[in-house]
Amino acid sequence: MLRNMLIFGVIGGIIVGTPMVLMTALSGGKALYEGGMVMGYTIMLIALSTVFIAIKRQRDINGGGVIRFWPALGLGLGITLVASAFYSAAWELAQAISQVDFPSVYATAQIAELKAKGASPETIAATTAEMARFAEWYRNPLYRIPMTLVEILPVGVLVSVVSAALLRNSRFLPARQAAA
Repeated sequence: MLRNMLIFGVIGGIIVGTPMVLMTALSGGKALYEGGMVMGYTIMLIALSTVFIAIKRQRDINGGGVIRFWPALGLGLGITLVASAFYSAAWELAQAISQVDFPSVYATAQIAELKAKGASPETIAATTAEMARFAEWYRNPLYRIPMTLVEILPVGVLVSVVSAALLRNSRFLPARQAAA
């Protein structure tokens, strides 16, 4: 099971990390993408579909068509951890390649959004101060890396729980019988 965890985790990590590195490098860190969050979470779901595939494979090939919830969940969470490590490493690589100053780009976007909505000068000043604190914290990798992991881990936990719950039922997408 550890082998499957590593193989499918690496595959998921490559799927989720590669687009992030490419998009960040191509943007040059100039601006945040409109709809970038939706695209990012969609890519995470696609990458974490490896959890479902790995649990089904474990059930059908190695488990003789049967897998219990807890081992399936453990496999899914292991894959999630590996893919999440790749995701975090990809973000660090993307920042290094593009020399992006993410806190500044993020702060500029947040303040511009507030101004467009007609926020009061006090609100804009408070947000500016908050963004300055965020930028200081974000420079520390012991803050930045866990913040990056928090983006993908909940998605992976959800996918793992749903996949384990569905696939523990051997009648759900049963293995095909080989032709005799």
